[in-house]
Amino acid sequence: MNYLGIAYTVKNLPVLDADFIPFGVWTESYLRGADKPFSIAIERDKGKISVHHTKIRGTKEFAEADYRYVERYVKFLLWSIGGFRIYLCGDSALARRLQEVYTLEGERKFDVQFMQDVYEVPFEVIDCAQEDFPAANEASVSIGGHMEGCRIGFDAGGSDRKVSAVIDGETVYSEEVIWHPKTESDPQYHFDGIVTAFKTAASKMPRVDGIGVSSAGVFIGNSPMVSALFIKVPREKRDLVKSIYDRAALEIGDVPIVVANDGDVTALAGAMGLESGCVMGMAMGTSEAVGYVDKDGNVLGWLNELAFAPVDLLEDAMADEWSTDLGVGCKYFSQDAVIKLAPRAGIELDESMTPAEKLAEVQALVSKGDERARKVFQSIGAYLAHTMPLYCRFYDVKHMIVLGRVMSGVGGSIILDTCQRIMNEEYPALASGMRIMLPDEKTRRVGQSVAAASLPEAKK
Repeated sequence: MNYLGIAYTVKNLPVLDADFIPFGVWTESYLRGADKPFSIAIERDKGKISVHHTKIRGTKEFAEADYRYVERYVKFLLWSIGGFRIYLCGDSALARRLQEVYTLEGERKFDVQFMQDVYEVPFEVIDCAQEDFPAANEASVSIGGHMEGCRIGFDAGGSDRKVSAVIDGETVYSEEVIWHPKTESDPQYHFDGIVTAFKTAASKMPRVDGIGVSSAGVFIGNSPMVSALFIKVPREKRDLVKSIYDRAALEIGDVPIVVANDGDVTALAGAMGLESGCVMGMAMGTSEAVGYVDKDGNVLGWLNELAFAPVDLLEDAMADEWSTDLGVGCKYFSQDAVIKLAPRAGIELDESMTPAEKLAEVQALVSKGDERARKVFQSIGAYLAHTMPLYCRFYDVKHMIVLGRVMSGVGGSIILDTCQRIMNEEYPALASGMRIMLPDEKTRRVGQSVAAASLPEAKK
């Protein structure tokens, strides 16, 4: 196969998506002929800088391949690491093209606005001379694993909220309550729901030594800078949202609280269950949610918003409605992937059904042995297998835990089996050093709420 003059080889393409161009696989072929140094640095909060050195082809013949590679590479770094300032060194023409697209009027305006909302500073792309290129400044963060004492674990979901009372690592009480944060514009609704959950769990224990929160969104400290849970809250009330978890904790008393992205808490739960590091957790649900803990059980302080990171280079791939970009993870590792693939398999879904109902319909078919539905989940397994070489360029993954609604039942087993088979055949070196799995029994026992409860150190 050939894309932009770069020949690459992929066997075992998704049975329902033979046009899929895996970014990671294409990158391997592209780099074999690249010899011109090119460096990328991304700066985020508190002066942290992530530096990546790569190479480009650097000839007129491969100008478009160079741009496609660098543009997608920068996009992946931006959504995996996060940042508000991009330094590019090695090719001024490429840097100028990136400067044009990364503006509030350019092709990547969604990315620019999102990062400005997170870091609250203007976004910029800098064409940088070698002598001015910044040095790396990384620092992982130790979170979780604190089991002693009486703790509250709170999991803020989009349709229900879960809270647990945990004493010395054992759950003594838990509850799930339906709520509707995504449709509520009044921050008081959110605050009252959080406080009610905290107080309910507190009433089941003799005291509260710490509160841990697992929540969708991007956080700086305990502040949700961007979160779908608060999507209807007006921007002028943003300060009330940024302080919402800290204010809610004060209703319980002078209690330490730590808030973390739900993807990182999922990875932490896996690391606690496996008693090992280098764990990536991926939840395939409404969207793709990813978290990661390193070899020491620490988080990297990255966004890990891989739902918006590119995986497919096909130029007429399905667009993500929110970011408007093409070929990004949320259309390959979520219920949207099932809905996208079902018609290609000959399964007609009633348009009046919700996305969750459409997923359930295809899952019901595969549980009955429907071969069309089986092809849907086989294709998602192939997507995952061919994407792991890309993810492993940026993350050291020894354990990949895959969960979420899409992974439930027969369909999840087909995804996992297909992924493992293809990796064994096409990426044996990678497969031999990595375990891809559903959560095992011990990880399930730890669970999201216990992992969340373990986030803060108890007050001395």
